[in-house]
Amino acid sequence: MLARAFLQTKIVALTARARRLTRMDYDSVGIRPQDMPFAPSPAHFQAANQRLAAINREIERRLEHLRRIWRSASLDRVLIDIALVERELDRARRSFGLFFEVFSQRGSTFAPTLAAHDVIAADCYAAIRQAAPRIFRGPLLKPLCYMEHGFSPATMRRGVLLNRLLGEPNPFPLIRIPWDRDNPWQSVFLHEVSHNLQADLGIWQENRQAVLRRIFGASGDPGIARTYGRWHKEIFADLAAILLGGPAAAWGMAIFLAHPAPRTLTYRPGSAHPTAYLRIHILVEMLRRTGFGNDAERLRRVWEELYNPRRFHRLPARLLMTSGQVIPHVVDEIAFQTRRNLAQRALADILPFGPDDERAIHAGARQLVEGRVPRDLPPRHLVSAASYALASGRVAPRALARPDAEHAGAERAGLRRRPAGGRTRHPASGRAARRHPPLRPDER
Repeated sequence: MLARAFLQTKIVALTARARRLTRMDYDSVGIRPQDMPFAPSPAHFQAANQRLAAINREIERRLEHLRRIWRSASLDRVLIDIALVERELDRARRSFGLFFEVFSQRGSTFAPTLAAHDVIAADCYAAIRQAAPRIFRGPLLKPLCYMEHGFSPATMRRGVLLNRLLGEPNPFPLIRIPWDRDNPWQSVFLHEVSHNLQADLGIWQENRQAVLRRIFGASGDPGIARTYGRWHKEIFADLAAILLGGPAAAWGMAIFLAHPAPRTLTYRPGSAHPTAYLRIHILVEMLRRTGFGNDAERLRRVWEELYNPRRFHRLPARLLMTSGQVIPHVVDEIAFQTRRNLAQRALADILPFGPDDERAIHAGARQLVEGRVPRDLPPRHLVSAASYALASGRVAPRALARPDAEHAGAERAGLRRRPAGGRTRHPASGRAARRHPPLRPDER
């Protein structure tokens, strides 16, 4: 009897904890009226609350079972059922913590930067919608960005089962930006958005199988085919980033990957990321195929001057020896061959980028150097313009990164503004809060 009374106390404590992490809204994460232009949409809060509600229903179901059996079941059985409740509470805690961390940053000094990156990501989706209407299977919640430690940006795709959440699916794409990489010229951001595009376009497996077949046919080597097949996601994101931002995306990736030779020229077995030395040669080939031969040659010369495998390398001999033959096949297969899920079009067809786009980007870079924000430049191209402006050496990084310059693209792309006047009914919680306009289709 004493043990059961003890376990009853634990069950009471579990019940109290179970009802604490069931819902969040703008007020609960600390978003103030002045933060609303940078806040996640009501649909993002709705998706988060739906996930929390589903977890809470499972907690309540297990708690109800526990209340029914704790007096009569064996003590071992009661302990196991308590552990099952605690597992679901852990799931709720992790999910609530992730959503709270992402949403609450929109009440911080990083909010304008994060909102601007949201709009850049949304513009990448808009570019595909414009070139290939109805290619997506329905409305999609746009990606949200958040700050976190880590060397490089990273993404958590829509629907992926996250170990961080004990296997809970991610309700909308999340893009992590390291604390020191919150600048508008970081072209690697377009790479992270491209991972989400590949997943939402439904060509993940189709692309991998096509790469495996093509490279095995070109090389006759199953090991080489498996290697490039393992790299397909990162190569896709690299090539899509060039179609989103032009040659600046290739230069940005090269800057990101420029490390001492032992790192750049070392093959990592099992890695999803291509060896950096070969990775830039893949981008060189993509620049050549898209008509930017001068950039391709300049980048090749820079890379070969920095890294010469004749002096040093830790690459499998066969991988290095076949790269000149295989890389054109890889680029052609991923970027220029049609896919069923793209309605028999290629990636280059649904993400067109040409000389006119590059000229507009350079014009935008000149405006940024002069202290003006290019109002007619798509947000995704603003990333490239900022990188060119920075490379010119004629503008201070602080001037490029100032929140009003960053956020100009976000405001122009339709990010919500706080209305004049006082507080109104809250769209997500029904409590006193801030007004939002109706949801756009890509926010539903």
